[in-house]
Amino acid sequence: MSNYYYLSPALQVYLPAIKGHVPEDIVSTLCAFLEFCYLVRCNVLTAKDLDNLDEILTWFYRHREIFKMEGVVATFSLPRQHAMKHYKQLIQLFGAPNGLCSSITKSKHVKAVKRPYWRTTKYQALGQMLLINQRLDKLVASRIDFEHRGMLHGTCLSTVVEALGKVLN
Repeated sequence: MSNYYYLSPALQVYLPAIKGHVPEDIVSTLCAFLEFCYLVRCNVLTAKDLDNLDEILTWFYRHREIFKMEGVVATFSLPRQHAMKHYKQLIQLFGAPNGLCSSITKSKHVKAVKRPYWRTTKYQALGQMLLINQRLDKLVASRIDFEHRGMLHGTCLSTVVEALGKVLN
């Protein structure tokens, strides 16, 4: 399965460009990985597309062994590669991800869970985290309201300097 059906035009250029410069299995591994990525980013996935996911994933796992054989890695323990196994079932349960990537959800998790947790006493942290998030939401809402009212133009110092300038003139 070495067609470039799902790949963007830029990658249709990139993969042939590296062909012959790296082992063929590396090209095949990259091709399989990219086909998988582009397929799961589609807005609509048919039953045939989901069957193709299994085929592409098998292809990817078979060819990625080149990285072990070449001594690039000793073992594969990459969470995102592991997550690929679950995409078909998750798409069947929840629908196409429409280009959503795990980096987005990870950054939201850090903002909504990890940072508030770091601020807690670590004792019964959930209630503290909820309160922290509630207060942060209120601060954001206040800032938006203040900006809308024109209250956040300049700094305290610039306001005082401007006022002194008017008094002195």
